[in-house]
Amino acid sequence: MHIDVFNGDADGLCALHQWRMAHPAQSLLVTGVKRDIRLLSRVRASPGDTVTVFDIALRDNRDDAERVVQEGAELVYFDHHEAAGLAPSPRVTLHLDPAPEVCTSLLVDRELGGAHRLWAIVAAFGDNLDAVARRLAAERGMSPGDTEALAELGRLLNYNAYGDTSADLHFHPADMYRAIQPFPDPLRCRAETPQVATLRQAFARDWSRAAAVRPARETAAGVAVRLPAEPWARRIHGILANRLAGESPRRAVAVLVENADGTVRVSVRAPKARPEGADRLCRGFPTGGGRALAAGISRLPADDVEAFLVNFEQAFAPLGP
Repeated sequence: MHIDVFNGDADGLCALHQWRMAHPAQSLLVTGVKRDIRLLSRVRASPGDTVTVFDIALRDNRDDAERVVQEGAELVYFDHHEAAGLAPSPRVTLHLDPAPEVCTSLLVDRELGGAHRLWAIVAAFGDNLDAVARRLAAERGMSPGDTEALAELGRLLNYNAYGDTSADLHFHPADMYRAIQPFPDPLRCRAETPQVATLRQAFARDWSRAAAVRPARETAAGVAVRLPAEPWARRIHGILANRLAGESPRRAVAVLVENADGTVRVSVRAPKARPEGADRLCRGFPTGGGRALAAGISRLPADDVEAFLVNFEQAFAPLGP
């Protein structure tokens, strides 16, 4: 059996899509909302199985990764979050790179020698690596219009992954993968897939609400926005964080969303001009994690919000004039 485990965001979707175009196989799909970071806990493997993992941190799945190998499966792992090691085994292949300007789809693209690079560009746009994506598009000689079309597709696929549960999403990520699977060309996928049209309309509605929200705090270090405990806020907060980061590349961004249980979810973006520190900040709080450029906290107690904001401002204080 082939078991494909992937984050439900643009990077996970596009990484899997590239891999299966290069290595066609019927597979069991294991995925969920973007915040489902311990997906390997759902996998039970048997000798001879192949488990391929895309865009979930090995640091958070190490025990289950070792279990899968002990169960006799071959493990192939692509990820750009904080790297972690596994016990050496001939059945383990790791493709790990936590560099700030790398995403999982770019690791797959690297392994495949650029065979399906347009989908890697889509993923880079979705993962807020616009400069990298535009450079790769220019190297391919893409027109400005086609480049913007790939950017929109990446952002819409990413938008679809945000939510507390799959009930918050417009499409379950497994269904979204099946929708893009027939398309080697992402431009055709964007033009012909009805799910993309639905996401475009839904994003416009959610974005109009988010655009009306004023920052809760704004300093030289960064900007913090707080959103209510509403499905639209849970869907839009990641895109809002990326958009604000792009508008002010010298400042950090924190978007806080109230959870139904009274805690607060936090999405952090380090300044694009200094893409580091988001992971260190978030790992200072329980349920925090991520990578240097983009990280988050799943459930920050409401009483800790002020402490977080103080740490946020200190972590990204300007280095000087």
